[in-house]
Amino acid sequence: MTTTLLTGGRIYSPSAPDATAMAVTDGTVVWVGQDGPGRALHPDAEVVPLDGAFVTPAFVDAHVHASSAGLRLTGLDLTGCGSLGELLATIGKHADGEPLWGHGWDETRWPENRPPTRAELDEAARGVPVYLSRVDVHSALATTALLDRAPGVREAEGWSTDGPLSRAAHHHVRAAARDTISARRRRDAQTAFLTHVASLGVACVHECGGPDIAGADDFAELLALSGQDLPEVVGYWGERGDAELAVRHRAFGLGGDLFVDGALGSRTAALLESYVDDPGNTGALYLDAGAIADHLVTCTNAGFQAGFHVIGDAAVAEVIEGFACAEKIVGRLALASARHRLEHLEMVTIEQAAQLGGWGVVASVQPLFDAEWGGTDGMYAQRLGPERGTALNPYATLAASGLVLALGSDAPVTPVDPWRTVRAAVHHRTEGAGLSARAAFTAHTRGGWRAAGVDDGVTGTLTPGAPATYAVWEAGELVAAQQDSRVQRWSTDPRSGVPPLPSLDDENALPTCLRTVLNGRTIYEGVVR
Repeated sequence: MTTTLLTGGRIYSPSAPDATAMAVTDGTVVWVGQDGPGRALHPDAEVVPLDGAFVTPAFVDAHVHASSAGLRLTGLDLTGCGSLGELLATIGKHADGEPLWGHGWDETRWPENRPPTRAELDEAARGVPVYLSRVDVHSALATTALLDRAPGVREAEGWSTDGPLSRAAHHHVRAAARDTISARRRRDAQTAFLTHVASLGVACVHECGGPDIAGADDFAELLALSGQDLPEVVGYWGERGDAELAVRHRAFGLGGDLFVDGALGSRTAALLESYVDDPGNTGALYLDAGAIADHLVTCTNAGFQAGFHVIGDAAVAEVIEGFACAEKIVGRLALASARHRLEHLEMVTIEQAAQLGGWGVVASVQPLFDAEWGGTDGMYAQRLGPERGTALNPYATLAASGLVLALGSDAPVTPVDPWRTVRAAVHHRTEGAGLSARAAFTAHTRGGWRAAGVDDGVTGTLTPGAPATYAVWEAGELVAAQQDSRVQRWSTDPRSGVPPLPSLDDENALPTCLRTVLNGRTIYEGVVR
């Protein structure tokens, strides 16, 4: 057995809130406490001085698309384009004859408040096949040269003769764009993404794949990289089916982005009332309550986790009805024990949250959505009006209703940035909708493991018996959280097991990752500044 003793640090552990040292033996945390007793108890250990660094459980990002996010890192990132003209100039600069894949444009941030026409895009691209996904990845711009490679796209639902493509038409053109990417480039993108997230203190990601997202080959290739000196990958396959389908794809669950509806930015999230900036449009509903119930029953009986992408209030209503129907068939206990997942879950009422909590649902949510598009002046308010737009993503309500919360990024929709995600969950743009710092941090660490079925009481913490999956941070002063009326009461007395966290106020710098460790193996080693 090999034991490593970390000393001289600040260890985030509920079993020892004032700990400065931690011992790890063969990939497992075996002891947490003060330096002196640690050296006495482990005299033969390899001592690793922390020099005051902060040590926490590593983060889990509960919703990613690794290849697309990797292509954003290694290719054409359009999130910084501030106008329609800048987008077209960027395309002109990069259109060199090879097919071009880009991501991240958002017309709601541009002075023109519109995307380019196909004619404008064709002129800029000069005959090059170009695919440009909107920031939410539920619609895309494409040049005529790429459309000519997508059979059936012009007859599919969501086709536009001049603007972005959505719904089935988007799936057609995305498939054509995927075909232009070589296996080598795809693997490079996946590796770049996993390496990048490890440098941010993330030791595990939940990949949300599917036939219309990145395809079976992409999914299999990514799972093959899992844990090879890279973060662990838990795979969810977004397709309705039985146990054989999950086994064939080596998927942990049949869910993730199994679409009940679309996205608000692309005006495809299913609504009970129309978009205020597109009267008459209530979005797209891809699955009804019957299909949802059938999938829940199949997965529950087979012992697999089911899951759905659900954003709009009409889609949430269908999901509620689907769960109610499934309960009548398999029973509440079996349904709740399966711990099925809902991704995003943005437009949900207090009453619906209580029902979902009773069914043992996991809510996989993305706080940077609110940071980017929430508030009275954001995209949500533009699409829905201020009353509906500021009621989205009610994290405090979900937590109070008993749902397991797991935080993520939906990369490439928003970047993997765990401390900024925790900050966004705390400083929600709607008063009273956020979480306490402790609850948000837990949802981004232990919550991610629980969402993937690991609920042993220790994984995702730094307590004896837990896997040694942790991150070392350069961090400023740590602060004890104050009592928060939005969550269950808890004491800030050190004896209660509530360790301090870095300040999450906007004016304070967030921690910088120095090292990331997965089950005792270092998967990222930074440079001490």
